[in-house]
Amino acid sequence: MDTSTTATITTMATTSTDAALLQLIWLASPALPIGGFSYSEGLEAAVERGLVGNEETAGAWLVDQLHLSLSRCDLAVIGEAIAAWRSADLARAAALNTWILRTRETSELRQQTEQMGRSLIEWLKTVQPEVAERAGQPLTYPVAFALAASATQASARDCLLAFAFGWAENMMQAAIKSVPLGQSAGQRILARLAAEIPAAVDHALGLADHERQAFAPMLAILSAQHESQYSRLFRS
Repeated sequence: MDTSTTATITTMATTSTDAALLQLIWLASPALPIGGFSYSEGLEAAVERGLVGNEETAGAWLVDQLHLSLSRCDLAVIGEAIAAWRSADLARAAALNTWILRTRETSELRQQTEQMGRSLIEWLKTVQPEVAERAGQPLTYPVAFALAASATQASARDCLLAFAFGWAENMMQAAIKSVPLGQSAGQRILARLAAEIPAAVDHALGLADHERQAFAPMLAILSAQHESQYSRLFRS
């Protein structure tokens, strides 16, 4: 193989990797018009009840949520759903979607995953209609994200890292608004979450079906309380 051929192959591989990375950054961006900014996932209720009130407690709350909830539930489902979409196993994707719906413990958490999933598919229709057509039914947000991510050449691990960081950015902004906190405090919380994300992703990828869970009773209680909270900024 001559030098020019090697250079061409290397350039093609680099271009492919770059494209996948940019697609993931785009897909996980809080600027994506799917409404992620309008949810706090119980954090606003935790502030109302005095469980979160400063940078330290907000950071600790979100780190716990990352490991105890997101890693064991949504991230694990996304990893499985990416494999299902890539192998055209529609029955498996549908089963994972049903599992997400059944494990949302309050109406507002269910509405969040349904609304964000629906909005993501609508967005996909404008940029990758051929991918959106594969949905076939209303999808929850994790399964819809997996569908979009499966169309890239990124590894499942990279897809989960992107999803988790996008979640962290949204939740950091929710903390800034609801505690409230300054921008510098928000950036320190984001750095704290970023340091925890790789371990959370690796844990999610290592879970078997029977090990997935959505058991977070305090989060469920706060979400239920948030539904009737008198004054609130967020939809969850």
